[in-house]
Amino acid sequence: MEERSVVTEVRGGAMWITLNRPEAMNAISPEVVDGVGRALDEALARDDARVVVLTGAGRAFCAGADLKFVRGETGGGQSGAGQFLASLLELLNRLERFPRPVIAAVNGLALAGGLELVLCCDLVLAARSARFGDAHANYGLLPGGGGSVRLPRKIGAARAKYLMFTGEFVPAAAMEAAGLVNEVVDDGALTQAVDALVAKIAAKSPLGVSRMKALVNDGLEQPVEVALRQELLMTALHEHSDDLREGLAAFQEKRAPRFTGH
Repeated sequence: MEERSVVTEVRGGAMWITLNRPEAMNAISPEVVDGVGRALDEALARDDARVVVLTGAGRAFCAGADLKFVRGETGGGQSGAGQFLASLLELLNRLERFPRPVIAAVNGLALAGGLELVLCCDLVLAARSARFGDAHANYGLLPGGGGSVRLPRKIGAARAKYLMFTGEFVPAAAMEAAGLVNEVVDDGALTQAVDALVAKIAAKSPLGVSRMKALVNDGLEQPVEVALRQELLMTALHEHSDDLREGLAAFQEKRAPRFTGH
């Protein structure tokens, strides 16, 4: 793996995964795909990483997939480019389904594949100066990381088509109004705001949060009647969890619960 193309740090109940190619505006390379995948493996193995935070080094969150790999200029030709895009899509799918909450801390430009990364996160906090855009149309490209599927589901078809057809970059406040961004904060306050959100989530039952995430993700793709049945089944399963017993005991004893994720 290319040295430090992805940097990780665990603090305050979260693993921070930082895309670390600032000279390339954190464009996604095969090394970045591999590095984020390894970081997710590590987060899953650690009890002190109850939340994952994804961000970028420098002035960009992520400017998208590195076009030299999209064009197949890696010695592998178009088959190499296809393999790269397939591995990127696999990572994005995994990120969306990751069993722990994933927060995007958008510190700058989030374009094309960078926007697709954001779309796979559960919660999005953005610096006021951040900009979002699909950008594929600017280079004659098509979304290859699920953008045409996830973007309209997040912000509606009309807004998604506008971003896709025009290639425009829009401010964080506009994406907050559209429903993609949960909160816009001053540029210097992004890390502090994310830390505060992590603290709120990390104090809750890891098992409960994980199961709620699965219920929401699965329920969005199913008829209401089916989703409600799944919720009832999950609730019945959850009744046997240590975290539920601990939560009820803490309520009875008027103390803060000590959740273990079991």
